[in-house]
Parts: sequence; C-alpha cells; structure tokens
Amino acid sequence: MPINPAVAQDVWKDIGQSVQFTVLKFKDLPAEELKEVFEAFADRSQAIIRSLRIRDGQNDGTPSQLKVAIGVSNHAWDILFPNTTKPKELETYETLKGPKYEMPATEGDLFFHIRANNQAIVVECQTQFMKFLKEYTEVLDSTQGFRYFEGRAIIGFIDGTEAPAAEDAAPYAIIGDEDPDYENGSYAFAQKWRHDMDFWNKMKTEHQEKAVGREKFTDLELEDEDKYQNAHNVASQYDENGEEQKIIRMNVPYSDPATGVTGTYFMGYSRYWHVTKGMLINMLDQSDFLLTFSDILTGQLFFIPSRETLAQIADGEFN
Repeated sequence: MPINPAVAQDVWKDIGQSVQFTVLKFKDLPAEELKEVFEAFADRSQAIIRSLRIRDGQNDGTPSQLKVAIGVSNHAWDILFPNTTKPKELETYETLKGPKYEMPATEGDLFFHIRANNQAIVVECQTQFMKFLKEYTEVLDSTQGFRYFEGRAIIGFIDGTEAPAAEDAAPYAIIGDEDPDYENGSYAFAQKWRHDMDFWNKMKTEHQEKAVGREKFTDLELEDEDKYQNAHNVASQYDENGEEQKIIRMNVPYSDPATGVTGTYFMGYSRYWHVTKGMLINMLDQSDFLLTFSDILTGQLFFIPSRETLAQIADGEFN
C-alpha cells in the first residue's frame, strides 16, 4: 500500500500560531493498568480532537487549524506492548557527543505536539488529554511556543527554508512499505534548546549571517566561501550515497522575556530516524555554530503511530 497522509497524524503540516509541547513519564504503576489507560486514551484522544475541530470552526466556514501529534517512546513501548514487534527504527535515544558539545538524552514516555491558530483550543486540547492521564503520569516538560515575526526563528532568521514544501513533505515524514506494520507512522525527535540571546544579539548581522549561512533579511543562501565552516546550514546537512536527505523541521520559539529564558523547541519528523540522527551527529562533529551560544536541555525519540495504528491499540490488538 502507498503512503496515505489521510490516516497519518499531523507530522508534516504547518507549525501553527500557538504551540504546546508536553512530555510525560509513566508513574510506577502496574504495566497492565498503564496499558488499559493508554488503550482508552488512544480512542478518547481522537474523539477530543474531532470535537475541538468542530468547536474551533468559524461561522464563515473556515476549518479549524488544530493539529496534533501523539507519540510514545521506546521505553513506553516496552511497558505497554512488550510482546508486539516494534517499529523498525524505534530505539531509546542516547546522549550524542562531539569534540566540543553534546546533545543529552532525557526521559519521556508520552509526547504531545499540539498547535492551532487559537491558543484557547491548544489549551483545551491539552487540558482534556490530561483529564485521562494525570493520575498515571508526571509532567517532565511543558513548553508553550509561538509563531515569531514572518515565521522567523527566535534568532531572527527565516526558518524552514530547506525543509520540503508542504505539497512534497509527506513522503519525507511518513513511514512507507519499508516497515509495512507501521506504514503512515513517523519518527519524532524532540529537543529543547535555550539560547544566550545577549551573546547572539551582540554579534554584527554579517557575522550572524556567516554563522547561519543565509542573509538575514532576504533569506538568500550565502556562497560557501562566505559562510563559517561550521555554519548551521552546512553542519546540519546529511547525505546518503551522495544525495542530501531531508526531514520535516519545525523549530518553534519560546520565551519568557521577564526572566530572560528564551529558546527553540526543535521538532524533527522523519520517515527514517537514522536520517535525523545523522544530522545531529554532523552538527556535533562540525561544532555547529548554534551550539556556541545554546544549551540543549532535553532530547528524546518518539514513534508517532498512524491513526489506524492508534485504533488498533484502542481495540486491544497490541500486547
């Protein structure tokens, strides 16, 4: 069967205006109890999403922009479905280290990426999810993001230029017949960065451009000789057999200006986890310039089941 985006979760569509990222950890409860809870949630979550899309619809017929992705980690899979074959590339992310920097691994069993143009819908969606999960999980991270001016990253550059166009994106994000049991699923890598914005903002624009590899205002790519050797758009590339590989990047700004806590929540959705992992390794091996003024706070890999797979889980077909 070919890839069918209609049955996938929202892993390749737009970032949204208001965004919520949540990572939960299962409490120390019997595995069978957690399995029953997640089976029920696999069903109820889809009903919640459908209901909120109706509530979010406009009187002029404009459809809701609510998009949701729900993921489970390798650790959660072992708890919930120890006797069911895993997606082929699902593993526990472990800390990656380079000559100067590292990308730490952190805990996490369940993951939510919720976005919409109306923040009230985002809040309501997460609120309803937690009604069914709060007694069985603890919150490891909750991050509210937003769309910055002109869709720029918080460091002021247009984001996502190298990502596939929306009409071409699904095959890069969605698993195909290479893993027939989990077609239309996806691998999501979630990573929270915090930036030293004072350091960045003191840099002259020409140096920022060399660090990113693009012009700040026009977004035009610089010639290779005009970039730093560790420019972000150089260090983050990953090639296989001489061909550049792509993933669906969704870099979402978050900020609390009063406390000076500002950063980027990096989301990488991919058909192949090893492609995203290869990009991360390259960034470390080449000491990507962005790492010079950033701390990486979290990192974990999650599998995003198709909606068909969620229905199978809800029906108790996974053990």
